[in-house]
Amino acid sequence: MWIVFFGYVRHISASVNEEASARLAADSAESGGPTIFDKIISKEIPSSIVYEDDKVLAFRDINPQAPVHVLVIPKVRDGLTQLGKAQTRHAEILGRLLYAAKVVADKEGIADGYRVVINNGPSACQSVYHLHLHVLGGRQMKWPPG
Repeated sequence: MWIVFFGYVRHISASVNEEASARLAADSAESGGPTIFDKIISKEIPSSIVYEDDKVLAFRDINPQAPVHVLVIPKVRDGLTQLGKAQTRHAEILGRLLYAAKVVADKEGIADGYRVVINNGPSACQSVYHLHLHVLGGRQMKWPPG
């Protein structure tokens, strides 16, 4: 009984730390400084690229949550730190991101079933404030997700 209780407390503590980290990232996001994704786009930080075109870059997540876990990002942020900041002018790039997710699924052999996730803001534990899509697959997904 105590093990379960302490395990539960440890889980709550981890959740609080994740939310605090997400809020800190959100607070610094509007500074306009480069994100880790900007450094991946400029090739300052190496990544395992799965797909790239003139507007979009897709690369493997360094902390995968499924056998296939690829991040899809716009090469130019243009104020898209999170989906909640999208404006009419972003419609084209949002469509390109979703199309790139489909291309990634095809390339990775998961076109028969995958999930596309966008974390929006601190309450969703968004950790990098450069809009990005997670393409997850290669295993049975559960519902509800989290």
